[in-house]
Amino acid sequence: MKIRTPKTMDDLLIKRSYNVLEVGGGNHPDKRAHIVVDKYVDDNTHRSGDLQLYKKQKFIQADGEHLPFKDKEFDYVICRHVLEHVDDPIQFVKEQARVAKMGYMETPSLLGEYIAPKESHRWVIQDIDDKLVLYDKEVLKFTPWMDFGEVFLYYLPKTSIGFKILERTHAGILTVNYEWKDEIEILVNPQDEYYLNHFIKPWDESICDKQLAKRSLGREIGATIHAMFDIIRSVTKNKFAKENY
Repeated sequence: MKIRTPKTMDDLLIKRSYNVLEVGGGNHPDKRAHIVVDKYVDDNTHRSGDLQLYKKQKFIQADGEHLPFKDKEFDYVICRHVLEHVDDPIQFVKEQARVAKMGYMETPSLLGEYIAPKESHRWVIQDIDDKLVLYDKEVLKFTPWMDFGEVFLYYLPKTSIGFKILERTHAGILTVNYEWKDEIEILVNPQDEYYLNHFIKPWDESICDKQLAKRSLGREIGATIHAMFDIIRSVTKNKFAKENY
């Protein structure tokens, strides 16, 4: 089940003692992962660069739908921007819940897919009522006409403090940030209008309130202040890491 919506990767509930797996680490694996799995070694179709590993990380070539590990072999599994590519998403998430006690799943959100559409993405995904809801792009006849990924994925995160605050105060606006324990609740191409309407109709105020976390003025101010402190901490941490790399 879903337990949290982490604001950033630094917000994950990973203890130092945890044995950590990353599925689909690609060209940017998480440093906390001890073992990194990827299906493709020489094919960069589904990633933006060649495979990379940090020191002491072990790489295993394997299909995420059939992981070569024992049940609950890992304390935590990280999976970022892979689910939207896979052939069988139900089997894919079942495998992660089988091999790990808890984990983190990140994908483009519905808004994120419209802003930065990728041909390699088969599925459009949204977190609805703590469930990962997926629709095949062909089912939705998904036809975005412009890719603004350079603006929202690269330029603003590097240049705008205001955008960094937005990312933290509305975690999940461009991505689905799904931290789970025991199992991952998932629905694929549900025909229920309740879910389908999130994907095919304009969002009204009620959906915006639910998906974008409407808060009282006091809580909004608190979230903004917390986001500013988190940005300062993150910048300081990254600067220190570069100086000691």
